[in-house]
Amino acid sequence: MAIAVPVTVLAAIGLLPDLLGLDRRPMFVQLVSFRPQLVGLAMLVLALAAVVVRGRRPGWPVLAGLLAVIVLATGQLLPRMIPDSQPTAGTPFTVLAFNTFEGRADVGVLAELIRTERPDVVSLPEAGAHFTSRLRPLLEPLRYRLQSSADSGADVENVSVAVAGELGDVQVRVGTETSIYPYLELSGGRLGALRVVAFHAAAPVPGQIENWQADQALLQRWCAGPGPTVVAGDMNATLDHSALRTGTAGCQDAAAERGQGLVPTWGPSPRARLVGPQIDHVFGGGGIATAAFSVHDVPGSDHRAVLARLLLPS
Repeated sequence: MAIAVPVTVLAAIGLLPDLLGLDRRPMFVQLVSFRPQLVGLAMLVLALAAVVVRGRRPGWPVLAGLLAVIVLATGQLLPRMIPDSQPTAGTPFTVLAFNTFEGRADVGVLAELIRTERPDVVSLPEAGAHFTSRLRPLLEPLRYRLQSSADSGADVENVSVAVAGELGDVQVRVGTETSIYPYLELSGGRLGALRVVAFHAAAPVPGQIENWQADQALLQRWCAGPGPTVVAGDMNATLDHSALRTGTAGCQDAAAERGQGLVPTWGPSPRARLVGPQIDHVFGGGGIATAAFSVHDVPGSDHRAVLARLLLPS
């Protein structure tokens, strides 16, 4: 029992820091991003420990404590792996979100993805005037209008949107209430009551934790509202972060709705992106449901593009 208590406590700190109020602190904010991988590792440790302990009664409390923590942590993940019932009614609206990684992404592949999937709105964090100047000639024949948060500055400092011509005279407002990166809020035209926000949160790295928390809290501006809202982009957080869950209360995550809430979207290399965290999201609030969700690789970026086919309330 003397060993079981510290083992259980250490396991809880590692797998459940958000439930203990630790996940907004340095180290833990990064650690919780990899809860799915850590749960898998903990299961392996539990299996090995069971082999070592076998029928020895003194070892049972250790196994029981570790198992209890694993069950609780798995309970945090399961809802994102089980799709909700398929929605059947609503107005189709497709959103693509893709961090271009300082404007380095392949514009040709991105344009082909847009041509194939025909999203209504494309949210492009880390894309400024330089990136859009290369993308614009490829999208204009498809009748998309591109707008950036600024006419100058490095791509990494900005965010851009591509809006389908069918949406009419959509108004784009640049918001600077965020800590580092601006956001773009779309309204009007054939969006009607719908608001669409292209968002890029600060990363939870040392020295930026407070900015990261402020950006997550800002999401309540849209998700807590009564009207239909879509927020899409690089949130630099997973649904294992309590700050993101609190900020998006009132919204549904498109990936989680379709049981794909653990699909990786970020990693420094193609192999790492197969097991990395899901930090790119499309959130819908105000009665919006998700009909389909998918991820797409675009060369040149450390992110994957996320595509959500939504159904707006009629």
